[in-house]
Amino acid sequence: MTIATQDTSTEWDYSPALDSTKVTIEQKNKLYIGGKFVSPRSRAWFATTNPATEKKLADIARAGKADVNAAVFAAKTALPKWSRLSGSERAKYLYRIARRIQERAREFAILETMDGGKPIKESRDVDIPLVAQHFFYYAGWADKLAYAFPGASSSPVGVCAQIIPWNFPLLMASWKLAPALACGNTCVLKPAETTSLTALRLAEVFQEVGLPDGVANIITGEGDTGRFLAEHKAVHKVAFTGSTEVGKLLMRQTAGTGKKRTLELGGKSANIIFADAAIDQAVEGIISGIYFNQGHVCCAGSRLFVEESILEEVIHKLTRRLGSLRVGDPLDKNTDLGAVNSKEQLKTIERYIRCGVEEGAELHQTNTSRLPKKGNWCNPCFFTDVQPSHTIAREEIFGPVLSVMTFRTPEEAIARANNSPYGLAAGVWTNKGAKIFEVAKKLDAGIVWCNTYNKFDAASPFGGFKESGFGREGGVHGLRPYVRLGGV
Repeated sequence: MTIATQDTSTEWDYSPALDSTKVTIEQKNKLYIGGKFVSPRSRAWFATTNPATEKKLADIARAGKADVNAAVFAAKTALPKWSRLSGSERAKYLYRIARRIQERAREFAILETMDGGKPIKESRDVDIPLVAQHFFYYAGWADKLAYAFPGASSSPVGVCAQIIPWNFPLLMASWKLAPALACGNTCVLKPAETTSLTALRLAEVFQEVGLPDGVANIITGEGDTGRFLAEHKAVHKVAFTGSTEVGKLLMRQTAGTGKKRTLELGGKSANIIFADAAIDQAVEGIISGIYFNQGHVCCAGSRLFVEESILEEVIHKLTRRLGSLRVGDPLDKNTDLGAVNSKEQLKTIERYIRCGVEEGAELHQTNTSRLPKKGNWCNPCFFTDVQPSHTIAREEIFGPVLSVMTFRTPEEAIARANNSPYGLAAGVWTNKGAKIFEVAKKLDAGIVWCNTYNKFDAASPFGGFKESGFGREGGVHGLRPYVRLGGV
């Protein structure tokens, strides 16, 4: 199959605009247990690297079973006093955390970009402001829980195990910690092994605002650490964001234990463009939905359904826009696409791209010569002539790879969009309000964006159906997984 290579580079380029903020990183980053940074009882450490330079950033503690036990015990010990604290007092702590995050926002953004590879403008303008927003939002709910669940009284679940991925490290931490703490629970958070630095820096904020010891604990490690935590008998609630495969494993491990669970898993989200849509606006929505975050978001609009009559126009505009994206140093404020988080993930993305070509789809990709020589880089691309049976149309890639397909009627668009084991998100583009609502209500998706994509707000719930998991994070819905309800 012919590979279509597009080079739409201009004759000039932007001068580098590197963020000059200096961030100090400890050579060895310990576990945060019981309000203190402690060395791992396992005496084991692992390295975290900058995916854009492949240089080692620091050593991270690898928590073993004894460390997990210590963290859970600290949370269990802190639970009675924290849960009895009035909602207004808990709110004060959450407000202080939010304000301190705002004050240290630039530092968090730099660290997030260095450790994860995402562009600084995404960390600075999207991720960190949303982190603060979530703590502010749930601070507002802490003393109003009596109004959140009409006709029922609420009590905390208990000790919560929270396991988060590498694509939005600090934002995922806030999605889980803020509502749990607002409801009077105590937490043990395990960030992804490749992106632990901002979660540990958040622990410094907990110390600065005087959060009581043991209320929030942060342990680092790989898969075994998460498994020890989820299986611990003193844990009452497991919240997990990650792959569907690991989510199913957690379901089996916790079955019959009485633990409450929420799972936010994979996705293969559909972006539907009708002929009456504002095409330029829709193309920007495609770009923000799959490319600006390197496709490293579970709700990425990785399946594009275009009404047949406008396919040629959309492909033309998408090709030109793709060629204008700047791939390079994530700390450069001009960069649109940063580095892939790890070598392993890059290999996975490249394997899917080869698979798409081998199965007969046509690859459209910009000139690869512009990629930096060192680091984990993937040029953004898209496929046309994609069939629903193709692997790239069915499986989550978690990279900047888009599959383009067509439809002729709204009914066909809905049927093809729903033909997936996932059900996390979707987008609908049309200038007719009635069509938006008619299509949106028939899509099997937890969230549907209309004439936009990848927009988040702390007051809006997020979560999926089918193999995309269950439960909601954000909004008043995000409180429900962290309380037990009783009659009044």
